[in-house]
Amino acid sequence: MNTLLTAFSALSDATRFSIVEQLMQSGELSAGDLIEGRGMSGAAISRHLKVLRQAGLVQQRVRGSQRIYSIQPEGLRAIAEWTISKRQFWEGSLDRLNDLIESENSWPT
Repeated sequence: MNTLLTAFSALSDATRFSIVEQLMQSGELSAGDLIEGRGMSGAAISRHLKVLRQAGLVQQRVRGSQRIYSIQPEGLRAIAEWTISKRQFWEGSLDRLNDLIESENSWPT
């Protein structure tokens, strides 16, 4: 559970969330590519990437003088599995809400 809390905490920041989405869409990217269009310094992006690495959501490899980042599938898999495990709860709650709405709509006015 601690791993999930760390992952959700890391993703609660809009910049980190957008970095993860960008990596999911584009695949591997250098730190320089991740800076583009964000209006942030390299140091700021590095701090965000460190949080994402520590949360197990991204991985880093070195290519010459570049740091290349990509998604850590296991970290996202843990989030997906947790979300899917809660599906029954949400479906049951939505079914009960639907039943309540239907019963209120069938009351005579």
